[in-house]
Amino acid sequence: TCALPICLTGNDEAAMPIDSILTALQGGLIVSCQAPATSPLHQPEMIAAMAEAAVLQGAVGVRIDSPAHIAAVRQRVSVPIIGLWKQVIAGSDVYITPQYGHAEAVALAGADIIAIDATLRPRPEDETLASLIERIRTDLKKPVMADIDTVTSATAAVTAGAELLGTTLYGYTSATAALKPPGFDLLTDLVKRFPTPCLCEGGIASPAAARQAIALGSHAVVVGTAITGIDLLVQQYCQSLSTVAFPTNQ
Repeated sequence: TCALPICLTGNDEAAMPIDSILTALQGGLIVSCQAPATSPLHQPEMIAAMAEAAVLQGAVGVRIDSPAHIAAVRQRVSVPIIGLWKQVIAGSDVYITPQYGHAEAVALAGADIIAIDATLRPRPEDETLASLIERIRTDLKKPVMADIDTVTSATAAVTAGAELLGTTLYGYTSATAALKPPGFDLLTDLVKRFPTPCLCEGGIASPAAARQAIALGSHAVVVGTAITGIDLLVQQYCQSLSTVAFPTNQ
C-alpha cells in the first residue's frame, strides 16, 4: 500500500549530489510552476508541461508543489527540482512542507531539494525545525532549502544544517508583514553573513529585478507569478480595466 496520491519509489542511487545541484543552478533562473487549487491548470500534466516549457527556454531548475505534480514533472525534465508540499494545518501558520511526512512524500516523488518553512513560528505537533532538517538530510538524504523571513530564522536554519536559504517568506509572516518583497536588503545581509548559498525568491517581477538579485549575490533566482501565474495576472489586468470609465460623447 502507499499513502501518497500515487505510488512512488525512491531512487537514492540516482540522487544528485548537492555540489552538482548547486553548480547546475548557479547564476540561473528557477521557475516556480504552480497554480491555485481552483485553477484548471492545477493538474499534474499541466504543471509538467509548464515546467518543460520553462526548461526548454533555459530555466536551470523548477520549484514544484505536491508529490503528484513533482512526479509528473520528474518524467519531463532532468534539471533539479525543488519540491515542497503546501499543507494548511489547524493551529499553525507553517504551511510549506510543515512536517517530516510531507518531506518524505516530496522526496519519494522525485524532488532533488526539499523546501521547508524555516521560520521560527510554532510547527504542527511541536515538531522542531532542527529535527526536521536533520531527518530530511539523514533519513531522506536530501538537501534542504530553508524558506526564511529574517536573518534570525536564517541563522537557525544554517545552524541546523540547511544547504540553501531562500528569501521566500520575506513579507509573508507577522514579523515581516510591513515589508514588501523582493527582499533585496535581506538577501544582501544573508550573503554577507553566511557561506550558505541563498536564492532570491518572492516579488521578482521582471528580468531586470532578477538580474539585480544575481548582482547582489543570489546563487540563483526563483520566479513564479511573473512567469507562470496566469490566474492572478489575468485577474489583476481585468480588475484594472474594470475601473476605467469609458468617455462619453459630448
